[in-house]
Amino acid sequence: MLCGDLAQLYGVETKVLNQAVKRNLELFPSHFRFESSLGCHGGRGYQPHVFTEQGVSMLAAVLKSDIAVQVNIQITEACVELRKYLCSHAAVFQRLQLAAKKQ
Repeated sequence: MLCGDLAQLYGVETKVLNQAVKRNLELFPSHFRFESSLGCHGGRGYQPHVFTEQGVSMLAAVLKSDIAVQVNIQITEACVELRKYLCSHAAVFQRLQLAAKKQ
């Protein structure tokens, strides 16, 4: 998820979220957070950060608010449901991939 979207969910400014991350960089290795390579970044002078599921969980720890904890729970539950869905429909996705390769 993009840092701006997460900041909105957590009820903080993007600047506050990024500062919390900078103060705790050791908690955010490259597989928790990375810079987006998207060409469009809203006129900012930097690429937005993208957080993985693990990074989102770590954000709740560094932001230390009730909202952050609740949002973390909701995002984690959504990720679990997505994994379940993908696993239960793996055969369909494999057939779609095979069909796309044939075209």
